[in-house]
Order: sequence, then C-alpha cells, then structure tokens
Amino acid sequence: MKYIKRNLEDVVMQTTKEYPIVLITGPRQVGKTTMLQKLMEGTKRSYVTLDDLNERSLAKTDPELFLQLHKPPVLIDEVQYAPELFPYIKIYVDRTHAQGEFWLTGSQVFGLMRGVQESLAGRVAVLSLTSLSQSEIYGGLAAPFQVDLEALIERETGREKADVSAIFNRIYEGSMPALASGAVSNHSIFYNSYLNTYIERDVRELSDAIDSLKFLRFMTAAAARSGQIVNVADIARDAEISQIQARDWLNILETLGIIFYLHPYSNNMLKRLVKKPKLYFYDMGLVCHLTKWTSAETLESGAMNGAFLESYVVSEIRKSYLGYGVEPYMYYYRDKDAKEIDLVLEHDGVLNPIEIKKSSNPGTELVKVFRLLDRSSTPRSKGAVICMKPDIGAIDRDNYIVPVWLV
Repeated sequence: MKYIKRNLEDVVMQTTKEYPIVLITGPRQVGKTTMLQKLMEGTKRSYVTLDDLNERSLAKTDPELFLQLHKPPVLIDEVQYAPELFPYIKIYVDRTHAQGEFWLTGSQVFGLMRGVQESLAGRVAVLSLTSLSQSEIYGGLAAPFQVDLEALIERETGREKADVSAIFNRIYEGSMPALASGAVSNHSIFYNSYLNTYIERDVRELSDAIDSLKFLRFMTAAAARSGQIVNVADIARDAEISQIQARDWLNILETLGIIFYLHPYSNNMLKRLVKKPKLYFYDMGLVCHLTKWTSAETLESGAMNGAFLESYVVSEIRKSYLGYGVEPYMYYYRDKDAKEIDLVLEHDGVLNPIEIKKSSNPGTELVKVFRLLDRSSTPRSKGAVICMKPDIGAIDRDNYIVPVWLV
C-alpha cells in the first residue's frame, strides 16, 4: 500500500512549533493516524491508541499515571474516549511551556470539542482532515482554489488531466485513502464495511437509541439530495422518521465530518429569499454507494450526473482550503426568481461567482447570472465556469473557463 502525502502535513508541522497541543479531527478512515505516524517517523514521539481498552481504562481512571507511562512528546489516538485526560494535559503544558508535546486525534467531536474548549482553550490548534482531494490522489500543486489566472496556470503543474469519463470515474471511486492507495480494491465491500462500522460505533456512541436500518435509510435519503437545498421534510419522509429526528441526524453527519453545508449568500443590499442551506458530502464515493450506482459509466449517463458533478466540485474546492488549515467563505446565491449561482467565494473584500456545468463548451449566457451580485456591497471580481473543457480558457476578460480536473 502506497502512502499518499496529505496537504495538511505542512500545517501540522508548523502548528507543532507554535502550539503545545495539535488536535486532528475528522471522520473514520480518512487517514488521521496514518498521516501523523508518517510524520513522527525518526522522532522521539511515542504512540498510544485509546482503541486499546486497557489503555482507555487507565486513561479514564488514572490519567496522571497514563501520562507518566506515555511521556510527551506523544501521539494519543482516539482521545475522545478519555476526556478525563484533558485537565492533566492542561496541567502538563502549563508547567512545561513546551510546544508540540501532544498530538491528538479524534473521530467523534461532540464531547471531544466540548472537552477541548473547556480545558485546553488557547493551548490547542484544531485541524480538520477530510477524505483525499484531487491533488492528493492525482498529483500536482496543492493550494486553496482561486479564481485567478496566474494561480490557475500555476495549478496545472504536475496535474493529471481527465476527460469526462475519467472525471466520473473519480466521482464514483470516491476519495477514501484505503481505496485510493490500493489497499482495498472492492468498492462495494469497502463502503458496506465502512457504513457498518460508522453506524455501529461512531453513531451509537452519540445515541444508543438509533436504529441502524433507519439511520442507513436516512443517510441514503440525504445522499440522494447532495447538492440540493435541504428539505428536512422530504428526507424524514423517505427515511420514515420524524423531522426532529432528521434534523438531529443531519447534525450528527455534519459533526462527524461526513457532510457540510453551503449557506446562501446575502448582505443588506441584496434581496434574500432563500434561507435554507445546500447539503454536500465530502466523499462522493459514499454518495454513489448509498444511492446504488453500480458503475462510473451508468452514473455519467444517468439523470443525476449534473448534481453529482456539482457536489464533487464544491467538495473539492472546500477540501483545497481545509488542507491548508483554512475555513473557506463559500456560499451559493438564489433569489426570488429562482436565479441561481452555484458557488460564490468571498475573500479579500471581493466575490468570485462560479458556475459548474457538465458542458465542454460553455458560452456567455452562463455568466450573465453573475450580474446579480452587482447590487452587493461587496464588489464582484473575476468569475469562472468549471466544466468539462480540457484546458483553461476564457469567456471574456472577467470570466475564466476552468477544467474540473484543475479544481
């Protein structure tokens, strides 16, 4: 199995020099432990996992002795299982004032984050690791995605180009390290096992009362609406659960790093009608599995291809920022006339509108909708159409054409 270098590695090493504690959060099997173990090779840092029930018991019942046995610098895996450690970690770092003493990982972040905020505030750098990005799997320069011609041209370096079929294969195969590295070859067996473990372990840790089959139906209903405005009533109906339960379970998926939301863009100069966010999954392979697509070819020719492509691009752009430890300002725009802009990036006092299309030959009509942002108090800058065109191009001086493989 080959190791796939993660964009977050540089951020981990930098924050290790600046903070006594670095906490990596993220869902199961995205490679948190693998990345940190790779980074600690050749160093004096030791490793302990609280998946080991003996170690977990000691950490919970005698955290002081646990830290004497596992002296810093140390990587403590699955730290959410023993929040009793946090006050003792705080005492240690306040006494030594040394940086980078503790690396922690956690898959479940409800109790974990509450414990961190209460005990370790100001002492810990919290970083999120997602499933793999395009640049991590297929190579090339990795940086937060920008609608800037020089940045886009630089981004081409070392990237593996992909045509329509190859892009839909990327969407179908997903972005989990076990599949991308070749450690596991059977897509269906992997995701079946992943969901069983995820529901039976992580979700049940949060609520024993959850019915596994209902939760799986709920995840399928949510996956079928990836890239769409959230309609809790529809999801609840499909999953045969109450709307309150659907909201609670969406919160679980978000908190455990499976989904994220795009909120509607607005400021006081714009008519704002749509208040609901759009729902996206980080890993499109999981979406394909839940919605029962059997191959990349059937997905490419299916009715959902446009929605899946949009979901893929939006998640890739978000990953490009999180891989640098940056939380991006990403929105969508939709007004009372149902005019919509797929994605709006806000940074440095400007807005970049983005449309995402399966077309390989986008025309000027696609960027007319960008003018809707001209009434905003934040000025509109360069726009982009992300599509299946094989190379970077331009519709005009203000709007670029960006191939999907470059995101």
